[in-house]
Amino acid sequence: MIKFYKTVHRVLSETEKNEKDIWISVTKPTVEESKYIADEYDIDLEDVRAALDEEESSRVEVESGYTMILVDIPSVEIRNEREAYTTLPLGIILVEDAIITVCAEDTPVLQAFVEKKVRDISTKKRMRFLYQILYRSCMTYQYYLRVMDRRRTLIEQRIQDDTEETDLIDLHELESNLVYFATSLRANGVVLDKLARYSSIKQYPEDKELLDDVMVENKQAIEMTNIYRDIISGTRELMTTIINNRLNNVMKFLAAITIVMAIPTIISGIYGMNVAGKWMPFANTPFGFEIICGIILVICLIIALVLKKKKMLKL
Repeated sequence: MIKFYKTVHRVLSETEKNEKDIWISVTKPTVEESKYIADEYDIDLEDVRAALDEEESSRVEVESGYTMILVDIPSVEIRNEREAYTTLPLGIILVEDAIITVCAEDTPVLQAFVEKKVRDISTKKRMRFLYQILYRSCMTYQYYLRVMDRRRTLIEQRIQDDTEETDLIDLHELESNLVYFATSLRANGVVLDKLARYSSIKQYPEDKELLDDVMVENKQAIEMTNIYRDIISGTRELMTTIINNRLNNVMKFLAAITIVMAIPTIISGIYGMNVAGKWMPFANTPFGFEIICGIILVICLIIALVLKKKKMLKL
């Protein structure tokens, strides 16, 4: 899908024709649409379709007549029937009279511009618009990181009540998401450093200030990712320790019950032997069976009290 946008009096509006100083948003393009963009602006077809490959790495390529910037932006996907976060490539191609973005799916980063959530947009100022896209990407990264931290907090609050296997799976998913984010943010940081050094790309002083802001926010997102990953790792270890401790308590409780129940078994086994009744205590005594049961009960209670004192009968 190809859409054309242009700012008129600082308002971004969609237009149906290909004009100068426009933003061309290309989302999940077909081969024909990719060829149209490549032929219209004299761009290599492979560069147009580079962002459609999930394995493409972030980079900057300055070619004759255009500059291609490839970065990773955050995205939401359904993984194992759960909402998870990942990254996907976004291609930004700067040509003489337009800025072209290519992505494999609709993304909140670009949708924010379409929905006019970003102020002071100008499709004529291509470098500033590029940095605004990168800045919005950093803000989206940070938003998703805070969402993941809130999920981690909810899981942590349930540890004292009842820890389930799903909580461990959720923590593993969050940790995986943070690994994706950390890798993509570091690669984006390399791209930002190259943009700051390239003299062939014309930049105005206010553009450089915005680029500095993007670099600061990208570094902050990297720090947040590392901190949250360490916290999640500690939370996972805590949950594993608690689960193992609860298992040990159950095993101790079952062992204590086994010890208590062994007393009646031993005594009944002895009295069940095939020997003469006259040699068995209380065999001919009135209420002998009741007396033996009472003795068994007293012994069991004494052993239970001893085990409880040693905290073996506590779950």
